[in-house]
Parts: sequence; C-alpha cells; structure tokens
Amino acid sequence: MILVFCETKDGSIRKPSLEALSEARRLAGEGTVVALFVGSGHPGAEDAANYGADAIVKIESQALAAFSSDLYAAAVAGAIQAKGAKILLLSATSIGKDIAPRIAARLGAGLAADATALCMVDGRLQATRPVYAGKADATVEFNTEIQIATTRPNVFALAQVPKAGIMETLPAPDGDFKSIVKDIIAKGSKKLDLTEADVIVSGGRGMKDEASFKLLEDLAEALGGVVGASRAAVDAGWNIPHSAQVGQTGKVVSPTLYIACGISGAIQHLAGITGSKFIVAINKDPEALIFKVADYGIVGDLFEVVPELTKAIKAMKT
Repeated sequence: MILVFCETKDGSIRKPSLEALSEARRLAGEGTVVALFVGSGHPGAEDAANYGADAIVKIESQALAAFSSDLYAAAVAGAIQAKGAKILLLSATSIGKDIAPRIAARLGAGLAADATALCMVDGRLQATRPVYAGKADATVEFNTEIQIATTRPNVFALAQVPKAGIMETLPAPDGDFKSIVKDIIAKGSKKLDLTEADVIVSGGRGMKDEASFKLLEDLAEALGGVVGASRAAVDAGWNIPHSAQVGQTGKVVSPTLYIACGISGAIQHLAGITGSKFIVAINKDPEALIFKVADYGIVGDLFEVVPELTKAIKAMKT
C-alpha cells in the first residue's frame, strides 16, 4: 500500500499533490493507493479517485483547520500505522518539506527528500534525488520498513487513472502538543506559486531597481507565467518578497521555461533552476555563468531585449 498526503487549495487538490498521487499509482501497479487529507473540510478531495486513489481517507477536526507542524505530522503518522502503509509520498511543497522529516522521526522511517525519480525494486522504493547543489544525482535505497519520499513539483507527470475512491474517516490525533496554531494570516495573492508555475521570468541584480521588475511582469503576463528573483534582488531592499526568491536559499523550481534576466548565475541560484526544461538567459556580460546552463542565450541589454521580446510574443498571440 502507498499512502499519499494530499493538499487542497480553493476547493481543489493542488497540482503537486496530484503529481505525487499519479506517481504512486504508477509505482503501485495493481496494488493499493490511498489519498490522505488532513484538516477541516476538503472540497474537491473526491477528485483523488480520478488520479488513481483506491481509497480516500480524511482526518478532520477543527484543531486541524489551520496548518500545524506537530498536529499534521501526528495525524499522518497515525494514518500510516492505522492503514499499515509501507510507503508515504508527499509533494515537496512548504508543508510537505515541513512535516515529512517530523513524520519520519516519529516512525523511525527513512526519508528521501526532493525526489526527481522513483521506482520499485523487489518491492522496495528507490529514489533519485539531486545532491551537491544539483551537480549530481544520487539513487538511494531504504533500510527501514516504512519508506517516505517527497516529490519535486513539476517533475512527475499527471495521469488520470479512475479508481473507486472509497471514502473513509480516521480520528484526529490527541495529546499534549507543543504548539497549536489558532490562526494564519496570509498575504493576499492570487498568483501561482513558483514551484507550480510552467513559466517563470526572473530578475537579478542587473534589474537595477524595483521599478524595472514591471518589465518582467509584462513578459510573464504575456507568457502566462509568474515573476521570480535571485537572492541578490531580494536582498537589495527592492520590496521583493522572499517568496519570489529562486535558488538554494529560496525555492527550487522545475518549470517548462525559465527566463533569467540580469542574473549572473551564482551557484546557489543555479541549484534552484537545474530542473527547468528550458533555460533562457538575457545578460549583457557574455562571460556570465548563467550562459553555461542556458539552452538559449541572448547577449544584450535586458532593458532593450525584454520589451521587444514581450512585444513579439503579444504580436504572435494576436
């Protein structure tokens, strides 16, 4: 049995969770896949059946309405024990990255974080994951009974495989937890998260100031993408949120298209974009390190290139 922790947002299952669910279905073959939802009310959870879930398990409580590391980890660990699952998959979202090691510690289980490929060998899970800041990949095996892996978003293919999706409910965890979250005040934003975006247009120190990011917003809008930034841009005091930061100390992304504007290509930034299918670099320095990983490079002034690129894309669409 493979258990998949699923996240929902705005009445539907998040795409990274559907990717993990699709991969679980592929790995399980004729075996059982269970989609697990933790929280308070899960509209859209039934859609897990379309992506290969034989059963859909809900753990609901008002105490779980707001995300809490301790409570969610306890709930998922309890579900693994209750269902007798040997494999747990979670997407490597901020929540997945938070609770996966906590669950592993509770169960004495092995954890392969940020997996980019998974396979079954003699009934055991094997995971491929990047190491050394993305310079190499390592294939790891588990020597524990329970095996846990987080899957990198935008890497695993979605596949609709309709199954029964039998609904089941498990009790919420109880106990003396160190912290209880009463409320989460989120910054309002309807923009797609960087880790889920198919197109990302990022700016670095070469943007010169915050106002110049309007050029990138126009290009991203024309391409149906979102705007990211390097650490240098975020740390420059340009009022760019850390949530937009791409790289080893920001978000690791795997879009179909990544456009780097005015980004030199520090190793920490490159570590966050190596999963991109196509990388386009725009920089006036022909020796910039970013060109060594780029599929396409434009040596030129981004303040001239980006507006022309935006204009050309809009013209092509019309």
